[in-house]
Amino acid sequence: MDVMGDKATLLENGRFAQPAEFPQSTDRDETGEAVEEVRQRLAAEAGDVEAMSVLGAMLLRRGDLDGAEPQLRAATAAGDRAAANNLGVLLHQRGYPDEAAGWWRIAAVAGSAAAAHALGRYHRERGDEPAAEYWLRQSAEQAHTLGAYALADLLEHRGDPGAEQWMRAAAERGHREAAYRLARALDRQAMAEGPLAVREDPRAARDGRSAMRDDDKVVRVGQTGADNGVAGSAAEEAEQWYRQAAARGHRRAALHLGAILERRGELKEAGRWYLTSAKDGEARAACALGFLLRDAGDTESAAVWWLRAAQDGDGNAANALGALHAERGETQTAERWYRAAMDAGDVNGAYNLGLLCAEQGRTAQAEQWYRRAAYAGHREAANALAILLLQVGDAAGAEPWFSKAAEAGSVDAAFNLGILYAGRGAEKDAADALVWYERAAAAGHTEAALQVAIARLREGDERAAERHLRQAAGGGSAEAAYRLAAVLDARRPPAPAHELGEPAREKGECEEWYERAASQGHRRAQVRVGMLAAARGDVVEAARWYREAAEAGSRNGAFNLGLLLAREGSEPEAALWWTRAADAGHGRAALRLALVYARRGELAEGQRWADRAVSLGPAEVVERAARLRDALREELSA
Repeated sequence: MDVMGDKATLLENGRFAQPAEFPQSTDRDETGEAVEEVRQRLAAEAGDVEAMSVLGAMLLRRGDLDGAEPQLRAATAAGDRAAANNLGVLLHQRGYPDEAAGWWRIAAVAGSAAAAHALGRYHRERGDEPAAEYWLRQSAEQAHTLGAYALADLLEHRGDPGAEQWMRAAAERGHREAAYRLARALDRQAMAEGPLAVREDPRAARDGRSAMRDDDKVVRVGQTGADNGVAGSAAEEAEQWYRQAAARGHRRAALHLGAILERRGELKEAGRWYLTSAKDGEARAACALGFLLRDAGDTESAAVWWLRAAQDGDGNAANALGALHAERGETQTAERWYRAAMDAGDVNGAYNLGLLCAEQGRTAQAEQWYRRAAYAGHREAANALAILLLQVGDAAGAEPWFSKAAEAGSVDAAFNLGILYAGRGAEKDAADALVWYERAAAAGHTEAALQVAIARLREGDERAAERHLRQAAGGGSAEAAYRLAAVLDARRPPAPAHELGEPAREKGECEEWYERAASQGHRRAQVRVGMLAAARGDVVEAARWYREAAEAGSRNGAFNLGLLLAREGSEPEAALWWTRAADAGHGRAALRLALVYARRGELAEGQRWADRAVSLGPAEVVERAARLRDALREELSA
């Protein structure tokens, strides 16, 4: 029982048997209490009913049940309702709950809210919910805090929407558990009315950081609240109640408040609440504090808190310690902590053991751990298992695991499943691949969006292709940025030739995308940016991009750089770049070299490069190179 006593009225006359949850002030010294007890005892012996009740409450509070019982019985017989309530408390402590309930009933009928609360709890413990609700409602309607909370708990258990009203009433009267549970309910309401989709990073398990669970409800690191007003207001109110409960010492409320503040970027205050909660023994808060410290660069302090949390059975913290030791190359220690995480019920432990074994080349053991995690529902483990099977040539075994992981929400698995289907070449498989690519793209997978765009371009649906190209390019795909630029470029009317002295034209959107792709090392984009710069008359910029592309292995970049240098009068250097391009299979570069050597009088070398140009093509190069070769051959044979 939470409280057995009429707190609202009995504290005034001292006849309340104070339970452990409401400790009395320690200001009064033992001498003063002894004097007061003597005074009350003399008055009781003189027949004072109120003194009997107060003396009984004092003795009950001190644990002297034998001394308290006769005093309380005498006061109860004289009609004192507080004594009846406290007599019920005493009998309940002695192990006579049914007799206690009888006295609570007497006190409750006489108007004691505390007795009504105790009686309601008695009936609930025996499964008599209608009677429990009746008495708890009597207590709650008399503004009894614990009665309101117990009533809310009963109604919530039954799924009654009236539970929130009484939970709120208890919270407003200072009940910290009610404040916490009201905050949880508002949190769930905010999530249900407008959650934002969050793509989980498959590396999070290896990093050690996974979802924090509380009563099977998840607070995801990095998740934000809804954008609509209803959900937003619910989330704001939830935060207020978490704050009130945390301020009253509720450690789980402090944990959730810390998580809210961390998501909002208020890391300093979040750290304070995590610390408060962790010091009160909340392992998840210690773990969260460790991540906060790690992110701030203080790995050593982070490890201290992770160790504390892991020793208290937090699998998330054990995973974090495993990841920390794995980064340091301490694989045996890492494995020990991953096993500890697994023993604590965190399936990430098995997944991380799989990753560790795979890195060490222990493929059979990696497969074993991946399977264990995958069978337990770990979607990234299922994806990793499928990749492992694919690597050893077991495509048939990989497919169901990719499917399982993708159906469970793994974005990478959906993309991998698309690759698997696309690789089969059949028309139906191509259609299935596109379905999975689209699913992964909808969840934010950059490469999947690129594949969807390529498929739409093949179908001629340029608008849909552009939309997916923008998504992929925005996600960092250089190929998508290049293809998007090409799509936009094709729509532009031909630009007039640039004249010397004419001001340079402003760059369009397609040039910006070309440049983004070029800056990411995309060679074709680098060549295209160079061509656009040359068209604007910016020879220096053009040469820079051609050179960068050529040095990265682009034969077109090397050829164009040679053209630029030749125009600037640097034919020897141009010949070097043309040689590089021709060696890489560029027919026009080979033809240019043939012409260079023919002009120099090196006819044999010219003929050799003309032969090379004929073999490389394209058709117009073949025709010109063949004529040049024949002419050089005639010269050599003359």
